[in-house]
Amino acid sequence: MMRRAALLLTACLAAMPALAFAATGKAATGKTPGGAAAAKNPRAFQFGVIGHAFKADADEALLKRAISEVSQEKPVFIVATGIKSASEPCSDKLYAQRREVLDDAPRPIIVSPAGSDWTACRNSAGRSNAIERLNRIREVFYPNNQSLGVQPLALTRLSATAKFRSYAENAYWEHGPVLFATLNLPAKNNHFLLEAGRNSEFEDRLVANRAWLHRLFAMAQRRGVEGIVLFSDGDLGAHVEEGFSLLGGFSEKQDGFTQVRKQVRALAEKFKGKVLLIDNQGDTKTAPAITWRGNLGHLGLGVEWEAVRVQPGGAALFALVDGGDAAP
Repeated sequence: MMRRAALLLTACLAAMPALAFAATGKAATGKTPGGAAAAKNPRAFQFGVIGHAFKADADEALLKRAISEVSQEKPVFIVATGIKSASEPCSDKLYAQRREVLDDAPRPIIVSPAGSDWTACRNSAGRSNAIERLNRIREVFYPNNQSLGVQPLALTRLSATAKFRSYAENAYWEHGPVLFATLNLPAKNNHFLLEAGRNSEFEDRLVANRAWLHRLFAMAQRRGVEGIVLFSDGDLGAHVEEGFSLLGGFSEKQDGFTQVRKQVRALAEKFKGKVLLIDNQGDTKTAPAITWRGNLGHLGLGVEWEAVRVQPGGAALFALVDGGDAAP
C-alpha cells in the first residue's frame, strides 16, 4: 500500500506541469495559442471598437477620451473606424497629429479608414483629390505589418500580395478561435460615383475587396475558426432582408454595396461559424445592439466606443459588454 501511494503521488506531481499549461493556455514562449489549440481551451476575451460619432470642433479630444475609456475595459485590441470628421481639413498636419494620438494608445489599435477621412477631400482648386489623400493615409497609418499603439499587434495586410500592393488598409489578425479583418468600404455609397467614367477607384477597390473576402473565408474554413469579424465604415446591409436597400431610392446598379453584400451573404451561408459585421453607421438615438439574421450579426456604432466580449464555445459567441445584444 505504501508503495502504491508513493507511485500515485509521483504520477500526480509529474502531471502538474501539464495541468498548469492547460490552465494557462500558454506555452513556454508565453504566447497564447489560437485556432484549434484555443478551441480545446476556450478563453473569453474582449475587444474595443471606436466609432466616429464625434463633433468636428472637439474631434481629437473625444478620440483621446474614447481611447482612454475603452482601454479601461482591458480589450486585447481596439479598432478605430476613421481618424477625422468630414468637416476637418484633409491636411498632412492633421493626419500626423492623429497618428500621434493613436500611437499613444495603451492597447494595440488598428485603424479602419472611414469615408470622412478621404472621399470628400478637395485640393486648393476645389477639385477632388480623394485618391491622393487615400494614398497619403496609407503611407501615414499603414507603414508596416503592425498595428499602432504602445504595444503593437502583428497584422497581415492585403498589400503583401503583389497584385493588391496599394491596399494596406485591409488587414487581418487572429485571437483565439476568431478571425478579425478590416475592409475599406466607405460610407456614402462606397464611394460609387454616378458620373460616367469616374469610377476607377471604386472598381479597382471592388476587385481587391472581392479577393480579400474570398481569402478570409477560405482561411477561416481551413482553420476551423468559430467566428469572423469584419470592420468597415459603411453598412453593406448583408444582415437585412434580401431586396432591401439601405440607400433609399437607389437602384441596384447605383448601390455601391450591392456586389460586396451579395458576396458576404453567399460566403456566410457556407461558413459554419458566426460572422459579425461592425460598421460606423449606427443610430445615435438608440442603444447599440448586435442583431442577427441566421449566422450573420450586425453592430452599427452610433456611440463613441463599444466593447465586445467573445466567449469561445459559448451559446453566444459575441456579446456587448453592457449586455446590449440579441442572441441569434
